[in-house]
Amino acid sequence: MKLEHIGIAVKDLEASENLFEELFQTKIYKREEVKAQSVLTSFIRIDNTKIELLHSTDPDGPVARFLQKRGPGIHHIAFEVQDIRSEIARLEKAGFTLIDPEPQLGADNKWVAFLHPRTTGRVLIELCQERESGK
Repeated sequence: MKLEHIGIAVKDLEASENLFEELFQTKIYKREEVKAQSVLTSFIRIDNTKIELLHSTDPDGPVARFLQKRGPGIHHIAFEVQDIRSEIARLEKAGFTLIDPEPQLGADNKWVAFLHPRTTGRVLIELCQERESGK
């Protein structure tokens, strides 16, 4: 497992893109909507990891609810795994609760599954695996 990205919930995507571009002196390389999560994502690469900015497209979506409760800030930490299904099975067997018991289509050509923060020390953890091209 390795760190894949850090997700940050933002209220104003364009202002946040400008802030992070200035902060890290690099450009946003991708914007992508994930309709299943009601979110517009924006990615910036910093050395060996990425920052994913998350802007809700639905006032009742998961990121909007996060912003209402906690305000802007770190939303989740994502880890790349080689076999997401076997990791899900291993973690369930170890007693972790999954928000997604089956991998979902996520941003940046990934299969994703989230672990519930009540079983991970109040940190939302995302598992992600690169999807094969064309799938």
